[in-house]
Amino acid sequence: MTSPAFTPAPRAVLFDLDGTLADTAPDLAAAVNWLRTERGFEPTPYSVLRPTASAGARGMIGAAFGLAPGDEGYEELRLQWFDRYQAHMAVESGLFEGVDELLRGIEEAGMAWGVVTNKPSRFTDPLIPQIGLAHAGCIVSGDTMPHAKPHPAPLLEGARRLGLEPEHCWYVGDDLRDIEAGRAAGMVTVACAWGYCGAIEPTTWGADFLCATPVELLEVLRGLAPNAGAVGAVEHRSAASQGYN
Repeated sequence: MTSPAFTPAPRAVLFDLDGTLADTAPDLAAAVNWLRTERGFEPTPYSVLRPTASAGARGMIGAAFGLAPGDEGYEELRLQWFDRYQAHMAVESGLFEGVDELLRGIEEAGMAWGVVTNKPSRFTDPLIPQIGLAHAGCIVSGDTMPHAKPHPAPLLEGARRLGLEPEHCWYVGDDLRDIEAGRAAGMVTVACAWGYCGAIEPTTWGADFLCATPVELLEVLRGLAPNAGAVGAVEHRSAASQGYN
């Protein structure tokens, strides 16, 4: 993993939502298993569904029914899954342990933060306040811009809404496309190993940092923030060299 020898403190941190700030997999999985039981099938094991949660309908329906976009029956399942999930999206979902502390620490360090997700606004808008993220500096949903991640447009829009240039922002996510989008937007990227991460090992994504917990990320940010005792930029080692893999 390559990373710059010196990294300046960001002025804002932008986050993916599902699998990064919020553990939404239980409700996503429950919605797709409801579709299975309605059709007389046994539920798909949660251990199979959880790693696909960041991929939304494509991931969940693929894991539960073996169907992909364009396959016969996929679109019907997708629409029914959307409706079921929207009606039960905050039953078990909540912030990952340590996220509250991370966000408080970011604010105390004088940084802004926001959410940039591929989750459509029909879900994001009602879910965000229910799980305690209504104070985000910006919220960019999957249908806010003409392109979703890994295109950089949503991240660039997040920076614009915060009144910042992209190079002053970091992007944090639990999926390879998050890191691809962050790099394309010119942001420092952070892979969060506490998330769902999918089938591709996060150590191979080429992120600038790989953090095992939200508190670990906060420690990195505190080491860079000027009002946390740092002067200018400080040297850091890549996550791989710190043994996070």
